[in-house]
Amino acid sequence: MEKRQFGSIGEVSCLTLGGGGIGQVWGETSREEGIATLRLAVDEGIDLIDAAPGYKLCEALIGEAFEGRLPQGVKVTTKCGIGTLPDEQVYRRLRSSLEQSLKEMRLSEVDLFFLHNQICPDDFVYPADNERRAEIATTWSSYRDAVVPAFQQLQRDGLIGGWGITGVSVPATIVDAVTMGPRPHAVQAVANLLDSPGGLIGFSTPSRARDIIEAAHLSGVGVMAIRAVQAGALTSRFDRSSLHDRDTADFHLAAPFRALCTRWGEDPAIIAHRYALGMAGVETVVLGVKNRDELSDALSAERAGPLEPAQLAAIEALELREVAA
Repeated sequence: MEKRQFGSIGEVSCLTLGGGGIGQVWGETSREEGIATLRLAVDEGIDLIDAAPGYKLCEALIGEAFEGRLPQGVKVTTKCGIGTLPDEQVYRRLRSSLEQSLKEMRLSEVDLFFLHNQICPDDFVYPADNERRAEIATTWSSYRDAVVPAFQQLQRDGLIGGWGITGVSVPATIVDAVTMGPRPHAVQAVANLLDSPGGLIGFSTPSRARDIIEAAHLSGVGVMAIRAVQAGALTSRFDRSSLHDRDTADFHLAAPFRALCTRWGEDPAIIAHRYALGMAGVETVVLGVKNRDELSDALSAERAGPLEPAQLAAIEALELREVAA
């Protein structure tokens, strides 16, 4: 499998196994299938696993699959969402979550630890649910004054190799975070042919996804691409019952893309993964697969390589990014 330089972390596989699929966030699967998918991913050259306590069974499956002994070269991430807390509580909250994740995965440290929520300016007013702002977002002051120092302390504690942020919601703030020191080691950024974060955020705003990716890449911050198939909106059909309205809307928006793939005789999920893999600045693409069959499709996409220029031109001619923005 192709390896790419992932910021200052080093080379990693261009595909990352996401924990949401095997953890049953993206639909039903079995514990046994999740473990088998983990092991197949590593056997096929995937050396980065993206976990989180919110991914249900994911971290426990990692512990069970590898029994606390990761294969040589395999890196693991985890996450914690804290919103905005009093500064003095931030380190304790992050460390408590991390220690529980390490216990589940049977590990003594992780390679990356992500802030798993939005970051917003101190005076930002959400157009909807603003009363929940402290729950869903970390203010810029809290991020700089408490979260970053807490991550740095966790590095000194020997519990994390580096830290990262989730790059969605208020784009200008994310660009500031990846360009102004101290910078994160990695950012999870939306990378799909719609430039859409879908249900990750609850209000409509231009995502500036490509600006975030470019700013991070130029600043030496590793770019971990998420939402390559936009929660299923860029596949042939949804295979789970619980859907966000924004993801459903994106599925309907992407109808011309599916029609184009039908004319090509191609699986839209494979084309969407190839598109994301070919985006400038993307270093590794997180897979939301939940079983070995879906993993095999993603591996086929990686082996097929970048889309042909004519295919890219045909996709861009649909003008779905302009509509989505």
